[in-house]
Amino acid sequence: LMQEFNTIKDFKRRVCNDKSADLEPWDEDYFIGMMKSSAHTVDPSVVASYFPLSQCIKGLNVLVESLFGATFHQVPMGDGESWHPNVIKLSLHHPDEGDLGFMYLDLYSRKGKYPGCAHFAIRGGRRLSGTNYQLPIIALVCNFSSSRGLTARLNHCDVETLFHEFGHALHSLLSRTEYQHFSGTRVALDVAETPSNLFEFYAWDYRVLRTFALDETTGDPIPEKLVKALNASRNMFPATDLQRQVFYSIMDLTLFGEHTSKPVDTISAVADLKRKHTSWNYVEGTHWHTRFSHLINYGAGYYSYLYARCFATTIWQEVCQGDPLSRSTGSAIRDKFLRHGGAKDPSVLLKDFAGDSVIKNSGGGIIPDISSLCKEVGL
Repeated sequence: LMQEFNTIKDFKRRVCNDKSADLEPWDEDYFIGMMKSSAHTVDPSVVASYFPLSQCIKGLNVLVESLFGATFHQVPMGDGESWHPNVIKLSLHHPDEGDLGFMYLDLYSRKGKYPGCAHFAIRGGRRLSGTNYQLPIIALVCNFSSSRGLTARLNHCDVETLFHEFGHALHSLLSRTEYQHFSGTRVALDVAETPSNLFEFYAWDYRVLRTFALDETTGDPIPEKLVKALNASRNMFPATDLQRQVFYSIMDLTLFGEHTSKPVDTISAVADLKRKHTSWNYVEGTHWHTRFSHLINYGAGYYSYLYARCFATTIWQEVCQGDPLSRSTGSAIRDKFLRHGGAKDPSVLLKDFAGDSVIKNSGGGIIPDISSLCKEVGL
């Protein structure tokens, strides 16, 4: 951490021609961005030219067809079923099993719409009878520019977000639980973000990207050199990034933890945590945590992103990385993980899927093994 902090500080001093300049909290993103740009030539407009939204949607189809032998097909909606003209409905169809579930795509920004990207479970799957199963229905909601429709270009961050939410969608669509309360993402919070984090890896792997990331003019696939540059840029300052995520998690758990009857000053609490758990000062007079949306709809749950990042990295390395698009990889993902929803003990589920090394016992419970994550980011 101190090595990365000092590297950023030295860079600022060179840029500002001030040998005594210290780092301020607002310097973190600014100078890290500058250093990444200077170290790796990645032109955002060039990257975006390989990710028209229409091609990215095809990329989702590549995933389900390669991994699970299924395909998405647009299906008509009944009267009053759609909430906006831009919404489309897709059936996830398997040639032997029939329809597996339905997904609404609501991808474009508009006034008054939920501002982020998210997966929403509309109806969970459940067993109705011996041969009759209630199919899951979900919505995948994003906020991409609506001005150019399917020709809109996505930056790579948006592609990663799309794949993240698609991981949640697959969890819902491919689970086959007896009861809907265990369907799909209705799992223990410790593992809820694992499928989404796993499918983020697919957004960074050249073997996957070359199947759909095509230049909108020439049709040429994205160059491997460009994908390597994207990955190299992402992997800079891993300790600083991890420290930030740990701080967010500690802040979340502190604010939603046990308190005395005395009112808590959240600004002071966050400031103290910032000073204690990061390398950066707290800016007095600010209250940025009031805009940290996870505190509102994911209270005491932010830690699960760190857990999931560890679980997903081990799964990627042990199960998927060797051949990420093979049918055998897909069968393992579906049959050993997604199918079970929340109906199987998470510790048993993870060990059966990725091996005993995926978790450790601690304090009467389980925690992720961090070795795979450390290896992945070079720590």
